[in-house]
Amino acid sequence: MDQTHYANGQKVYEMDGHTLTYFYRDGTLKAKGTFSDGHKQGLWQYFRKSGHLWKEGSYKNGKREGLWEQFSPEGQVEVEVRYENGKMK
Repeated sequence: MDQTHYANGQKVYEMDGHTLTYFYRDGTLKAKGTFSDGHKQGLWQYFRKSGHLWKEGSYKNGKREGLWEQFSPEGQVEVEVRYENGKMK
């Protein structure tokens, strides 16, 4: 098996310009965001297998930056954490 597809043939990820999208084995969206100069950049969103948003926040040069939020399965904010240069503030 190559690293771009699961054993069932589903893509692990796809790159469209600077947007990188990851998938679960069943094809459900797992994560998406921008990728530039070899690093995650800007807003990234991570999803549960159910398709609901799990957490989101921004990266700067591959490190977490600014406010990150984690959501309940019902969409309520459960946790908020601020980062600066990849470290919690």
